[in-house]
Order: sequence, then C-alpha cells, then structure tokens
Amino acid sequence: MVTNSRHSKLLILGSGPAGYTAAVYAARANLKPVLLTGIVMVTGVMISWGIDDRPREFFAFLFILASGVFPAVHAQEKITLRYLGTAVNQDKAIAEKFKADTGITIQYVAVNTDEVTKRAVTSPNSFDLIDTEYFSLKKIVPTGNLKGIDVKKIKNADKITTLFTTGMVGGKAVGDQGTAPKKVIYLEGEKSKVFAKSPTQFMSLIPTVYNADTLGIRPDLIKRPIESWKELLNPEFKGKAAILNIPSIGIMDAAMVVEAMGLYKYPDKGNMTKKEIDLTIKTLIEAKKAGQFRSLWKDFNESVNLMASGEVVIQSMWSPAVTAVRSKGIACTFQPLKEGYRAWAAGFGLPATLSGKKLDGAYEFINWFLDGWAGAYLNRQGYYSAVLETAKAKMEPYEWAYWMEGKPAEKDIKSPNGDLLHKAGGVRDGGSYEQRMGGIACWNALMDENTYMVQKWNEFVAA
Repeated sequence: MVTNSRHSKLLILGSGPAGYTAAVYAARANLKPVLLTGIVMVTGVMISWGIDDRPREFFAFLFILASGVFPAVHAQEKITLRYLGTAVNQDKAIAEKFKADTGITIQYVAVNTDEVTKRAVTSPNSFDLIDTEYFSLKKIVPTGNLKGIDVKKIKNADKITTLFTTGMVGGKAVGDQGTAPKKVIYLEGEKSKVFAKSPTQFMSLIPTVYNADTLGIRPDLIKRPIESWKELLNPEFKGKAAILNIPSIGIMDAAMVVEAMGLYKYPDKGNMTKKEIDLTIKTLIEAKKAGQFRSLWKDFNESVNLMASGEVVIQSMWSPAVTAVRSKGIACTFQPLKEGYRAWAAGFGLPATLSGKKLDGAYEFINWFLDGWAGAYLNRQGYYSAVLETAKAKMEPYEWAYWMEGKPAEKDIKSPNGDLLHKAGGVRDGGSYEQRMGGIACWNALMDENTYMVQKWNEFVAA
C-alpha cells in the first residue's frame, strides 16, 4: 500500500502511447509531469489501473519524475551504472544518496588518471559513465568513443559557472595555458570527433568538480612565509620536499618552479617543445641528485601521510589532502603563491554506445549531481562545484561564507564526516572563490609531445 504521498502539478495515469506522448509534451512545457504506470504486461497490453473509492492492492507502481526536458521513465528491472573514474567524486555517500533518491545503483570502477583515459580509448563498452579530466579529451574525443551530451536534457546547464564556458571568473579572464575547459567543452554535434570553437547544443563533458592547486606546507615546521613556487627547490628544504609523480601534472608544477626561479618563461606550460621539456627535466634531475626530494608521490593518502608525519614540509598538494591533514589536528596550509595556481577540472561523459534505460539513467545521475546535494558535499571537502547556485542552497550560510566567500568562520567548520577542519574564526587558504579561481596561471594539459615528455619524466624518476 502507498505509505508516502507526493504532490504534482500534473499527474498522468496510464503509460501507453497516449500517456507517454502527453508526458513528453507536458515536460517540454515545463509542467513537470508525474507518470503513474502499470508494470505487468498481458498480451502486449499494459494493465491499467482502476480508480474507485475502494482500497486496492497494486501489482507495482512507480512514480516517474520529469527531468525538465523529458520524463525519466524506469522499468521494473533495476538500473546499475558503471562509473569509471579516479575516486575524486566516487564517494560512498554520493552513491548511497543517489540510490535513495532514484533507485539507481552506482557501481564505482576506481582507477588512476592514465587508466581512465586508456579505457575510454580502448574499452568504451566497459563503463556507462566516465568521470575524467578535461585535458584527457584530446585523446578521447578523436576516437569517437564519447557521445556529445545534449545540454537541452541538462536542467541546470545554463547555470554552469562561466569558468568552464567562457574562461571568466567575476567578469575577468583567467589564465588559459594548457587545456582550459573552454577550449574543449563543446562538440560540433552528438557524434562529433571535433571540438567546436563556439557554444553548441552538445558538451563533451558536463563539469562536476574542479580546483586550483598549489603547494602544501607545514607552517609549524617551516616557521616563515612561503610566497613562491621556487621554494619547492630551495636547498633549505633538502630531503623535506616532495612532488607529484603523475607526469602530465607533475611537469606543470615543475614548470611553475622553473619560471619562478627565473630560468625560463614558457609560451605555454601546457604544451612544451622538446627543448622546454629537456630544460624542465634537467632542473628536476639536478635537484633530485642533490637530495631535494624525500618522495615522489602518486597516491592521495601518500601525500597526506608524508605531510602529517613531518617527513615532508613542502610539496605539490591537493586541497582535500590538506583538509585531511588538518582533520588530524595537524597544521597544514594550502599556500597561495604569487605566480598563481595550476588548475584542473573534471566532468561526466557518456560512451557513444550508451542507449535505452542506461542512457536515461546516466542523464538522471548527471542532473541529480548538479542539483545541489553532491555539490555541497564536495564543497565541504575543499573542492568547487560546477553549479554554485544549487550547491549554495544545500549549505548553511556560515558554511558558504567560509568556503566560498573567504570570510572568517562563524562556527567550527567540519568535514562531511564530522571531522573538525577549522575552528571558528579561521579563514580558508586562498580566500574567496573569485580570489582563488581568478588566480589561475595554467591548466592540467596533454602536450603534443606527451610521449617524449613521459619518457623524459621517467628518466627523472629513475635518476
């Protein structure tokens, strides 16, 4: 029997051709219809529901809410979406909340950044939803393995932050060296293998989460101001420094250091020539042989442990890793630097072969993700959400003021798990959203000389 009630402006009874047609046109008119549908089929005809004033046992029922463009209709069989990604968004709480809200199961397939790209290129049928960084698109899109995402089916598409669509923050252009999302976010068509030069109906990825990275430091152990990327190779921190060991990202951090040291000015740090790669790697090898690096880390937890233990006092770091160190009660700063930030951004993509109910389910997940709950959840970890408006609606005013406006915390700031991150009165490193994201110098990228770069990076690792 029905135990919960729902209210709808428009309720459509019956899901034969007439019912579905009515639902489609009602959804297009933004009436947000609810379709009540029978499940049992008899000789190809849908059993209809009788309506009278007597109690009645239903065989089964399903409320189906419109996404805003078309009604999302789920059949009796349960939908499971295989979600390929790097675990940034692959949080158990997100999957549980989505299933509770929709009944759709998310099956996480967690691999590293390079493996995500590899599977997208070689095994596009092995996933139903991909969560990947924008810089990987230069490898994936030319294969035709991604379906252009129809923005008309994305409820909050017009609210996606302009950082992605125009490269602007607070009305000002940010640095676009490397693979800035605005360069690769639009496709010429649903089946296109080519990026569009201006906005279209189809996006390569729907943005989900992003941030601007810098150096993490232990201020209690360094005991002096850190203002420049060049400090990473300062002999003062010999044996106490670490750098990220993901070639395409680590070399960008190295380039920030090289420029800060005044050794060279790159036309585009995200697309170096062979000579520029040689210079960058040479600088790293010399520092490594001098004993500068305690570690070359690959894993999130490794970076947290290095900093928390005090083995490392300055290193390439991700904002949530700094948050994780702080949650242990250890001083750690995500240090703003005068040369700016290296930014990254990830988004959801759909394999070209996805169709039917799984395609509907994937669109429903993307719409749900942008609707606020997931954005607020990730904001509380130090990331930024793609649709700020909906995330704000799911956060307490004091949380939004701390995380997004750079204001002192009115109350203790806690992680989604309840861990204390900052006591009342504290201010977020880097200040407001506009201050941090407006300070981007470059973006993670895939270079034209990527193969050569990886070869030279491996020489640095082996040195």
